[in-house]
Amino acid sequence: MKPRHRRLIWILAGLAALGLAVALVLNAFQSNLVFFFTPTQIANGEAPQGRSFRIGGLVEEGSVRREGDGTTVAFRVTDNARTVDVTYRGILPDLFKEGRGIVAQGTVQADGSFKASEVLAKHDENYMPPEAAEALKRAGHPVGAPAQFVDKASKSLAQ
Repeated sequence: MKPRHRRLIWILAGLAALGLAVALVLNAFQSNLVFFFTPTQIANGEAPQGRSFRIGGLVEEGSVRREGDGTTVAFRVTDNARTVDVTYRGILPDLFKEGRGIVAQGTVQADGSFKASEVLAKHDENYMPPEAAEALKRAGHPVGAPAQFVDKASKSLAQ
């Protein structure tokens, strides 16, 4: 075999190996990619069925219910436009409270509720994921203000 043909075979083998490596990296990236949706987007059917994603918003006041087993919790997440029921089995973060912002990762169920596999509580009132902040702004909720303040302010404005 001529040196020219041998060099061409090595170049083609290198390109094939590089192509395989790129395909494997893109496949791993796609399977680990997690999108963010608001309760309004979930209620409108924009969230994927059978695929994990994140939901973010405020835990609705008076909605937290703990089951008898001690680890299952049901609550509602709202963006002040729409509300989604969430169930979670596990230990909640210490900062999880009604009226506070959370981000939960999981899947939407056939009945429209959300089954969370992970719940993250916001640790600082000044920070919120950009998508959640935008959704709350569109719903008329001032970002960074506690939910009880917003409820009292909206009631006083309505009178």
